[in-house]
Amino acid sequence: MKISFIGGGNMARALIGGLQKNNFAMTDINVVEPDAGKRVQLHADFGINVSEQLPSVATADLIVLAVKPQQLRDLAIFLGSLLQKQLVVSIAAGIRSTDLMRWLGGYGSVVRAMPNTPAQVQAGISALYAATGVNQAQRQQADTLLSAVGSTLWLDDEAQMDAVTAISGSGPAYVFYFIEAMQQAAMELGLSAQHARKLSMQTFLGTSLLAMNSGETPEALRIQVTSKGGTTEQALLSMETAAVKASIVRAIKTAAERSKQLGDMLGKD
Repeated sequence: MKISFIGGGNMARALIGGLQKNNFAMTDINVVEPDAGKRVQLHADFGINVSEQLPSVATADLIVLAVKPQQLRDLAIFLGSLLQKQLVVSIAAGIRSTDLMRWLGGYGSVVRAMPNTPAQVQAGISALYAATGVNQAQRQQADTLLSAVGSTLWLDDEAQMDAVTAISGSGPAYVFYFIEAMQQAAMELGLSAQHARKLSMQTFLGTSLLAMNSGETPEALRIQVTSKGGTTEQALLSMETAAVKASIVRAIKTAAERSKQLGDMLGKD
């Protein structure tokens, strides 16, 4: 499988790095990137082919659109005339497949994907949605690409992408926010910044691994840790009094609504 990336930013680099770790042939990857400095760095880091001109995608089996959402419309309008039988995978946030297909001149072999930033350490999760023109072999191609940087999840309803964006797309920021709070509390309680960081981060890492591997629900695991009259119970009571859980739920629903609004805005032309 030959892959052409249009755009050589952070997520493209993460995907290429994941493919490299999975022993994908780097000579089968081409990146179209207008920035000369980025082209030099990509070639130096991965040994891949780099080019400035878009027509180089013609020989690809899979084309990854890894540009900013605001740039995608003009790119797609030009790209449509170059397509033959390639699968087009878009990782541009907020752009719906129906709008992308319209900009591509009615081209139907399109997969929309929403990876998240832990992809940079091959620990991400990506939600994918295949348009009706995508065959099973092409679905496997898209899955091979995204599974190189973590888990994959296929959606039957593209409208669910707004919820995915709010949960896993934006989710890393929520986790960082909570880690910040834990570190701040640790330092205010007298721990060094180094110890505060290590304790907070390792607690998140270990707890996530425990939740994934135990078979228990998060609620059950929380109850196991919460001794009657103990320190954990007091902390959780404080959070409940402050409506922390309700605030988090409300915030995520707000993010999902914003995702829908952005999709409407970006696809209006």
